[in-house]
Amino acid sequence: MARFVALGFLILPLIEIALFIMVGRAIGVLPTLALIVAAAIGGGLLLRHQGLGVVSRLRNNVSAGTIPGRTMMDAMLIGVAAILLVLPGFLSDVVALALLIPPVRGWIFDALASRVRVVETSTSYYRHADPATGQVTKQPVIDLDDDDWRTDRQ
Repeated sequence: MARFVALGFLILPLIEIALFIMVGRAIGVLPTLALIVAAAIGGGLLLRHQGLGVVSRLRNNVSAGTIPGRTMMDAMLIGVAAILLVLPGFLSDVVALALLIPPVRGWIFDALASRVRVVETSTSYYRHADPATGQVTKQPVIDLDDDDWRTDRQ
């Protein structure tokens, strides 16, 4: 996996430079630069709109007492999109704008959520029901005198 990430860091700038050259030859240097600036500004405006929507949904989920898993994933993907919009380049802008589309984020969430297993934890001293009897049992309490324990660990 680390090899693919390192390879991606080497290949991505080369692809971006090649796309700059191709677009610059097709429409010229100044229109290419204007397109990059316009994409950054438009993406920033879209990012602001989408980001505020995610923050309000996150607030609603927390106030309703539900786990905001999908909303947190949306917020993370919008953050990734923001980083990609800051990077100059056409490929990163296309990926960032795709991440700002809610159905694309939903598809990514569904693809990743199917691979995640949620484990429930508890801070109580009760065990789950005994399979034989079906009754919940308490953990035994050990009562010690002051002479039976000490605070320094060896």
